[in-house]
Amino acid sequence: MSRKPLPKATASPGRPKDLTKRAAILDAAERMFLQQGYEGVSMDQIASEAGVSKLTVYSHFGDKDTLFAEAAKAYCEQQMPISIFDPSPGRPLRERLLEIANAFFAMVSSPEAVAGHRLLCTPQMVEKRLSRAFWQGGPVRVQTAFSELLRRRVKAGQLEIDDIPRASAQFFTLLKGDLHAMMVFECCSEETNCEAHRQAHIEASVDMFLRAYAPRRPDATP
Repeated sequence: MSRKPLPKATASPGRPKDLTKRAAILDAAERMFLQQGYEGVSMDQIASEAGVSKLTVYSHFGDKDTLFAEAAKAYCEQQMPISIFDPSPGRPLRERLLEIANAFFAMVSSPEAVAGHRLLCTPQMVEKRLSRAFWQGGPVRVQTAFSELLRRRVKAGQLEIDDIPRASAQFFTLLKGDLHAMMVFECCSEETNCEAHRQAHIEASVDMFLRAYAPRRPDATP
């Protein structure tokens, strides 16, 4: 007599994921991708580093591409949580922008971020559209949150901006400037000393942004 095949075990569709394991996987993936590159790391290795099974990694993230994108997004969220963009209308605008600017530059100029930037520019990342996934989880998230802060400040009469999303993108592009490019291309040296110029660069960028979008006087020439 032939036996009926036993049904395969399946996870409950509504079963919550273990957030501790998810965090461990993201932490391991972030470190290993930066150290060994995307192609140099396997899901087995990430599972071993995180202290979980490979099945658990796939259960949380589905595939390697998704895990990479989520690890990059998690790094950005840790370094610049949405709370940093709290409009705080009573706080001086320049002080608020300097806080955001310092947090942003610290994030993009860390050794991990510089290594990640180089990795995202490789042909493999572009081909897999992972650079685009990072763009949505990193820069777009930051610019969208900053746009809301600008919108509140415009409403309060502290800024005059016609195109807020464009101004938001300009702010972060201005902050990167040549200094970040020099770090990415390893052009910093004892002569250039990027760290010595960091704060002056950040303050000059914030002041330029404020001058560009300061409310115009009624009698000012357009």
